[in-house]
This record gives sequence, C-alpha cells and structure tokens, in this order.
Amino acid sequence: MAGVITASESSWIAPFTGLSPRQFAKLVTVLRRAGVDTVHRGRPWGLSLDDRTLLGTAYWRTNVTVRQLALLFGISKSAVDRIIDHLGPLLALQPRRRFAKDAVLIVDGTLVPTRDHAVAEQSKNYRYSTNHQASSTPTPAWSSWSDSHCRATATTAQPLPGNRNDCKAWAESGAKAAVGHTTTIADGGYPGTGLVMPHRRRAGEELVEWKQEHNRSHKQVRARVEHAFAHLKTWKILRDCRLKGDGVHHAMLGIARLHNLILVG
Repeated sequence: MAGVITASESSWIAPFTGLSPRQFAKLVTVLRRAGVDTVHRGRPWGLSLDDRTLLGTAYWRTNVTVRQLALLFGISKSAVDRIIDHLGPLLALQPRRRFAKDAVLIVDGTLVPTRDHAVAEQSKNYRYSTNHQASSTPTPAWSSWSDSHCRATATTAQPLPGNRNDCKAWAESGAKAAVGHTTTIADGGYPGTGLVMPHRRRAGEELVEWKQEHNRSHKQVRARVEHAFAHLKTWKILRDCRLKGDGVHHAMLGIARLHNLILVG
C-alpha cells in the first residue's frame, strides 16, 4: 500500500518535524554515518532511512496514534511500532560531559504527562507525570543573555516520577552528576543544593536594594530555560506521552537534539 507522506516531498518535512529540509537532511546524514542504515540479517525495513526518520520525528511532533501513522506511511501498525522503538535511542541527545571553566548553566524541571504508571506518579498538575531535569546553555550562535531564544539543551537527566520535587530530583536523576562543578542557576525550589538561587525574604522584612536588583537579574536570566521548555513542548508527545518504559526519556532526549539542531541552523 502506497503511503501519503514521504520524505522525498520536501513540503511534508517542516510541518511534521519542525525542521527545515536542510536540517532534516543533516540529521539523516548523521544517522547514516553512525551506521543506522547498515544492512543486517533478517527482514529489511519497508521504508528508507529518510522516511523512517520522518516517521519517528512526526510521531513526536504530532502525537498521532501509530494506527494513523501506519495509514499515512503505507505500512503496518506493528512496523510503525518497531520503527519508533528502534529510532528513539538513536535520535537521543548525547549529554555534554565537559563544560568550559567560565560556563554558566540554567537548570529546571518540567512535568511530562505519561500514561505508563510504572514510571509516572500523580503530580501537582493532577495527572500521572514524569519529572525531567534539564540544563540549558547558550548556543555558539547566540551568546547574548538578552535573547529569549538562545538556550540550547545541554543535559537531560533520567526522568523520575512526577511526585518528586525538583530539589530531590536534581540529585536522584543524575542531573547533579552530569553538571559537576559547573556554575548553575536555579529557581527557589532547589534549597540546600549549592545552586545559585534568588535571595529569600524573611517574614516581616524587606530585601535590601542590591538583593532586589540581583533577584530581578536572576529572574531574567533563568527565564531562558523556561523558554527552552516551551519550545520543546511544541512537540506534542511531551503533552501526553503514550510511550512505555524509557520511551518518554528517549523522546525528551531526541526532541532536545532536534531543538538544538534548529537553533544551530
């Protein structure tokens, strides 16, 4: 059965992946160089690497069901399942291991509604969710603090159940170990972690002027990670994830990689 959507028609790429045709071609080239398209024993894939990559990213972008994707790409539902499971880990962002001595990271957590109750718990959004700790850093092309779109995701830690607060999730998820001794900015939800947080006002007292100014500057800088999360969640899989097990983790890592690719151009 012939499919409706194919990567050979460049008009399908932007709406279903969020990438330009040039960025999509760069992504496929990286996957091909990594040996993803190497022929192995067994039944060959029914789709080319380009179409498989389009299918995987389209699933994250639109969050349509695998049954709908099967109709759009002209393959079986089980083949769609296999492609998503196979490509997820391969598209995942490889977290940075080292940072420059003068680097400054911004960390925060976000909740991703997840239907797999084995990895999720009810959280403050009243849904079963997973807590994802991510740090962001300026991209090479955008180093100004004043640019609201200049945040590239540097590390994304292992997700935890959504009932864990950010303070505990910071250490338990591996985010703390990934960042190491790099200077990291956070909001007031990370007490006792050693991160750079805003000054707190004691009951009945007012902050002195220099602390108020510091908090204003801190808020403006830290807002960049919120902007990064907002861009990541334009991929609708992060609004209602139906993937099981590590699927939600691979989706977050893969989308972070696509987000970084868009920023770099």
